[in-house]
Amino acid sequence: MGDLVTIERQGRVAIVRFDTGTRANALSQALIRELTDAARQFHDAPDVSAVVLTGRADQFTLGADLKDPERAASADAGLSERRILLRAGPRLCQAWEDVDALTICAIEGWCVGGGMALAAACDLRVASREAMLYVPEVERGMNMSWGSIPRFVALVGPARTKRLAALCEKVPAQTAYDWGLCDHLTEPGGALRHALEVAERASGLPPTALKMVKQDVNVAAHALARATAHRDLEAFLLTQESEDFREGVAAFLEGRKPDYSGN
Repeated sequence: MGDLVTIERQGRVAIVRFDTGTRANALSQALIRELTDAARQFHDAPDVSAVVLTGRADQFTLGADLKDPERAASADAGLSERRILLRAGPRLCQAWEDVDALTICAIEGWCVGGGMALAAACDLRVASREAMLYVPEVERGMNMSWGSIPRFVALVGPARTKRLAALCEKVPAQTAYDWGLCDHLTEPGGALRHALEVAERASGLPPTALKMVKQDVNVAAHALARATAHRDLEAFLLTQESEDFREGVAAFLEGRKPDYSGN
């Protein structure tokens, strides 16, 4: 597939793994492109009933790579170019939501920011009991984008979405399971194995009927998603111009508490 993403087939089940070679397993622009391309391989794949998505054995991902040179270079681009560059994240999540087969995300360790957006774009989530789910965007002075807010609301409702994405609560796997943000819990190290068990059950069902029901559910659950997420990108562009955004990122990189002004 590429340097960062591998695809393995086991009968009617596909396994997509991403690994940057670092413990953070952060979502660089290059990784986002590879994961998007991987998802698109399964948009029209009649011989695939389930796709399992997983990160490293010790970590799903710590989210967007704030030190990515490609991302840093885009900061100096003009507004028109930045609007295009920022479509990569939403395009990634939409590509995974549009996979025809059942998608199952296997989570070990931390699942942060863009990783949560990606996990929410999948149909099911299997998490290790030691996993931690976290959406820190507001703490960095930016909105949560990538079309994730309506997906979170569909999964856990408005109040819990506000706790997750507005108050930036760190959500342990057990709480995520109780909320419905995760569908299965496993012992540490067992997320991928259990995800494959779910995928194997899917592969034994009539594939066309399975995919039709998945599509029906998604249409019902996300009927207003585009209407409520259409301004994600513009809002993100706006927050990038704020003093709070610069302070939030600087504080994170410097390992200190931010001092926000509201500007």
